[in-house]
Amino acid sequence: MSSVKVEVVVKPYCKLGESPLWEEKENSLLFVDIVGKKVFRWNSLTKEVQSIPLDAPVSLVALRKCGGYMITQGTQFAALNWQERSVTTINCVDRDKSNTRFNDGKVDPAGRLFAGTMGNEVRPTVIEKKQGSLYTLFPDHSVVKNFDSVDISNGLDWSLDNRTFFYIDSLSYSVDAFDYDLQTGQISNRRSIYKMTKEDHIPDGMSIDTEGKLWVACYNGGQVIRIDPETGKRMQIVQLPVKETTSCCFGGPDYSELYVTSASQEMDVGPQAGNVFKITGLGVKGLPPCSYAG
Repeated sequence: MSSVKVEVVVKPYCKLGESPLWEEKENSLLFVDIVGKKVFRWNSLTKEVQSIPLDAPVSLVALRKCGGYMITQGTQFAALNWQERSVTTINCVDRDKSNTRFNDGKVDPAGRLFAGTMGNEVRPTVIEKKQGSLYTLFPDHSVVKNFDSVDISNGLDWSLDNRTFFYIDSLSYSVDAFDYDLQTGQISNRRSIYKMTKEDHIPDGMSIDTEGKLWVACYNGGQVIRIDPETGKRMQIVQLPVKETTSCCFGGPDYSELYVTSASQEMDVGPQAGNVFKITGLGVKGLPPCSYAG
């Protein structure tokens, strides 16, 4: 077993860092600061950090097949042109509500963008419950609501055979699975595959590796855990020097590096809180992210 190493690679001091995303052609890591309303891009070769400020909380960034990026800001799906620093609204959700915002999301292997909402934060980590929903933005820009009554819509990914969709509603303290139809994007047959222990804390962002195991960032737990969705067992814990670990993605030249975002909210104001970390020596690799096809 190789020795695991954890190091800080970007120091943006995010209030609420989220949605790390590896962009291979730019050798870059993208991520957002939801509360700071910024999208960041860190070049792993030059170490340069660029950022674009937005006018609403921005909770995810995803690749787009036709170029540029997709983001969610407030309750909008939008396209981000990095060169022009411009944002174009694609569609909007929760039109009948004024108390929600988007949170985590990811593109499926067919090019659809899944993203969920959550209730407003009364204060950090205290939210209006059962206000969120999980949505799909299709390549034709239409939106479907998959279900509602969500507390904090969070980590999501797909199994290697694309037959299972994994999903986290953070305050359920569970990693759930659904049957997945890649042709239609429909999900069904929800069940829990892993219940968080007290030591795990709150499940947040999630990423799958090439062995089909899930890596889950544990908010307030200062760690990422590796779980086996088949057995429901926790296989590995990697500790980080911050409490509020928020999300993770694989990246680097061969996708063997795990990047972890963090926050610096009420629980954690230590010197490294809000930074982005790189974990190496895990002995596993991840997959390139999918691109939105619309």
